[in-house]
Amino acid sequence: MNLETATARLTGPVPQQAPAPDAEPRLPADFLLGAATAAYQIEGAVDTDGRGPSIWDTYSRTPGMVVDGHTGDVACDHYHRYAEDVALMADLGLSAYRFSVSWPRVQPDGRGRANARGLDFYRRLVDELLANGIEPWLTLYHWDLPQPLEDAGGWPARDTAHRFADYAALVHEALGDRVRNIITLNEPWCSAFLGYGSGAHAPGRRDPVAAVRAVHHLLLGHGFAVQAIRAARPDTRVGITLNLYPVTAYSDSKGDADAARRIDGLANRLFLDPVLRGAYPADVLGDLAPVTDFGHVRDGDLAVIAARMDHLGVNYYTRYVVAGPDSDQPASAQWRAPSAWPGSEHVRFLDRGLPRTAMDWEIDAPGLVEVLTRVAGEYPTPPIYITENGAAFPDEPAADGQVRDPDRVAYLRAHLLACQEAIARGVPVRGYFVWSLLDNFEWARGYSQRFGIIYVDYPTQRRIPKSSARWYADLIRSTSAPTSSRGE
Repeated sequence: MNLETATARLTGPVPQQAPAPDAEPRLPADFLLGAATAAYQIEGAVDTDGRGPSIWDTYSRTPGMVVDGHTGDVACDHYHRYAEDVALMADLGLSAYRFSVSWPRVQPDGRGRANARGLDFYRRLVDELLANGIEPWLTLYHWDLPQPLEDAGGWPARDTAHRFADYAALVHEALGDRVRNIITLNEPWCSAFLGYGSGAHAPGRRDPVAAVRAVHHLLLGHGFAVQAIRAARPDTRVGITLNLYPVTAYSDSKGDADAARRIDGLANRLFLDPVLRGAYPADVLGDLAPVTDFGHVRDGDLAVIAARMDHLGVNYYTRYVVAGPDSDQPASAQWRAPSAWPGSEHVRFLDRGLPRTAMDWEIDAPGLVEVLTRVAGEYPTPPIYITENGAAFPDEPAADGQVRDPDRVAYLRAHLLACQEAIARGVPVRGYFVWSLLDNFEWARGYSQRFGIIYVDYPTQRRIPKSSARWYADLIRSTSAPTSSRGE
């Protein structure tokens, strides 16, 4: 995509029409419908069976970093209750479950031999899933870097990419005979820019140079992991998950268009281009020139990063509407912390007054259609799976013990209708994982945000399926195909 095309796309009108509230998604019979979680957010058992500390253990114990000092020490106690949770998945009729493996549970020091007891947990989980007809989708990295690797430099250090490939090989050796689909990284933007740029996520560093180096080494680790997995078992289906956003300029002014180009570059093209085209976008390299000269990129790295993928995961939550510093923005214009967006310190992120989730994210289901059609139209794209999509709302049990969440039902319906629309436009969308199966530890927000379709009463660990879970189960029953045909 050249810059003229990018600007033309980004400055178009913002769609605001929601689907009809009574419409129900009509998806292909082989469309995969699942749910997703992440290890640190649900497992607990942080010092059980040889697990070592992760950067999130350290971060959550640092005063002031997580709401109310919450940690993932117990979370949803999934480590001990996985069979109960799989039974809930089976009751809902999920055709697939996306989970992540805890790197420090497998390699407490981030290197060396595998911790057999840690791998045994994932063997038990995978066996339980398969016994219930649920396809396991395994994510290798969902942000829980072993603390010893962070102490050695973390993702800004090139060696971490090699250590990740070693870890990927160990996990694949243990589970590759039963797990057909593997995702290397979840949202490397967050790992790099929130972890090393703004400090809003673990490990809490605020260094734009480290953040940009982390981007490259995360993607390099992805490429090395793909190589290691394919060398061991070529039929394993492997890909990456990126969090993508439609980025819209507030007006057609030059400053607003440039703001949109910058944020689109950092949020989307800095990851899509190397993974799907084997090159970093030239304009983004120029934007980042005051930060780094990219001397950490070596010959051959981009070929490794662009290794063929079998699927692309897309996580979608909201749209960015942005303006430049001299734009005539409304009074509702908001500043984003500049450290999370190197090279874009003067960009404003605008509040359009649309309905928002409890995370303060605007709800914009048409934006998902925009993201999917853009990726499929501008890149050589493998099959796409929505690997995360969901919303946090302040759910509480009613007097009768039921948890009714009509706002989440409306949110999921609208976004699955967006998937239906994208498929009608020829986008190869093959499946959808709701975020999240369970209420859980929401990173720096602690337990203050509930994303689950299943309510978790943390003091008792009681699980209560919400009305959204029942709606989703009905949708799954109406979109039926043999499990063996899914994910192909």
